[in-house]
Amino acid sequence: MIVAMACITLHLPENRSLKGKRSVLKSLIEKIRHRYNAAIAEVDDHDLWQQAKLGLALVSNDSQLLDAMITKIIRYIEDQHVAQVVDSQVELWHW
Repeated sequence: MIVAMACITLHLPENRSLKGKRSVLKSLIEKIRHRYNAAIAEVDDHDLWQQAKLGLALVSNDSQLLDAMITKIIRYIEDQHVAQVVDSQVELWHW
């Protein structure tokens, strides 16, 4: 079993409030959960209204599949045009 974990830092340039940030992130997180069956949540920068950090986890037996899925999820976030991906860090754990 292989666990892929990613920390994705986002910049939300159009946001003007924490309420707007929550709305954008809630929608984005639900879309990713539904579309990719991934565990995802906001993990840091809760009080910053133009920045967010998302934690993402996926499990599989194939590391190439996990790498491809994380790449697709990051591309999906960028394609939504609500946030810019500033940074992403990925770790694979082999169990």
